[in-house]
Amino acid sequence: MTAEVSDTIAAIATPAGRGSIGIVRVSGPRAFAIAEAIIGVLPAPRQAVYRRFLDGEGRDIDRGLAIRFPAPHSFTGEDVLELQGHGGAVVMDLLLSRVIALGARPARPGEFSERAFLNDRIDLAQAEAIADLIDSRSAQAARSAMRSLDGEFSREIRALVDTVIELRVHVEAALDFPDEDIDFLDDPRIRDQLLDLISRTETVRSAARQGSLLREGLRIVIAGRPNAGKSTLLNRLAGDEAAIVSHIPGTTRDVLRRDILLDGIPVRVTDTAGLRESMDPVEREGVRRAWREIGSADLVLLLIDATSGYGNSEAGIEADLPPGIPMLSLWNKIDLDDAVPPPGAGELGISAFTGEGVRELRRRIAELTGASDTGEGVFLARRRHLTDLDRAISALENAEAQYRNNRAGELLAEELRTAQHALREITGEFTSEDLLGRIFSRFCIGK
Repeated sequence: MTAEVSDTIAAIATPAGRGSIGIVRVSGPRAFAIAEAIIGVLPAPRQAVYRRFLDGEGRDIDRGLAIRFPAPHSFTGEDVLELQGHGGAVVMDLLLSRVIALGARPARPGEFSERAFLNDRIDLAQAEAIADLIDSRSAQAARSAMRSLDGEFSREIRALVDTVIELRVHVEAALDFPDEDIDFLDDPRIRDQLLDLISRTETVRSAARQGSLLREGLRIVIAGRPNAGKSTLLNRLAGDEAAIVSHIPGTTRDVLRRDILLDGIPVRVTDTAGLRESMDPVEREGVRRAWREIGSADLVLLLIDATSGYGNSEAGIEADLPPGIPMLSLWNKIDLDDAVPPPGAGELGISAFTGEGVRELRRRIAELTGASDTGEGVFLARRRHLTDLDRAISALENAEAQYRNNRAGELLAEELRTAQHALREITGEFTSEDLLGRIFSRFCIGK
């Protein structure tokens, strides 16, 4: 998939603003001619040299390090030049302007990584891991992004693709040579291989899902009737006074969000208005927004006032919860004398005021959402990866059903082709230009 480009791109590769070091990166066929014009004699490949950076009149723009990386042994697979100077905004702008005047053009967001992908230096999953490493919000996310960047995720996907191809060759041989004495479709090992392939793909998807939690975080919504202690629980989890707390029911009228780290997993906890019927238009709007948040949650914490117990309000809330969203019932205010203990083993007693039971609550949240499994072997993944893995699993399950029920070789081969295509989209072997544009446009400039 080697890129055919004739232009040279350039960008400031360090964050905007004042800093000790700033880097201008150049990639393309004119990179070394630009280097000669700015620093004079070219340095040896991959060796940093201290040079004056000259403008068009031969005056100093700055002094710093210059490094050149000849193609194809560079990040982009093209000739690459890096000029490392002082990180002032004016200095960097002057240096970039000089590079552009010598024949480069400003790079689009993510264009360096895009060229590395098009020149087969990295695959698409590795390219996405670069952006994810930069945007990591926790140490676990950074480690998982590095595993993806090192190619662990891609190797898992390619191993699955190789197995699918082997099966396709086996099945399509039976279709191409129907007159042979050996009926390949009667071989019981085909079904065993299909079942094993489904299991392996599900294992990869499970690891990818854990990685998506690290990348995108969890969305947890605290719900319940007014004055159940939702805002107090938000404050307890956030570790500060994020929400106004009052004994007056209905204090919270709007959605209040707080980002926290839960055992290394980024979590957005949302406090909502108390769920009840009301004639107050402001409170009714708060309730509507609360249900909207509940509908997009990864987990709902249903807070029950342990001094009054589970009643019609809680039963109504539970009945109206969207299907498929996990829920954990919390009996709050267990520190009070008239508190009722939780009636079931699956329900948890806490005191948002004193903190009693909150450590167990954190453990339950990690367990219910799968966040406790985000350790070694997890690689950072995106929703598109999960979608492609789901498509592959669905096609493989259809293939196994066709084999088991019908011995339908043509349909079996078609499902295997669909699975192969879905898996290859993850690494970018089959990828539309629109998808590439969406992916790389979200990268920072200079990367």
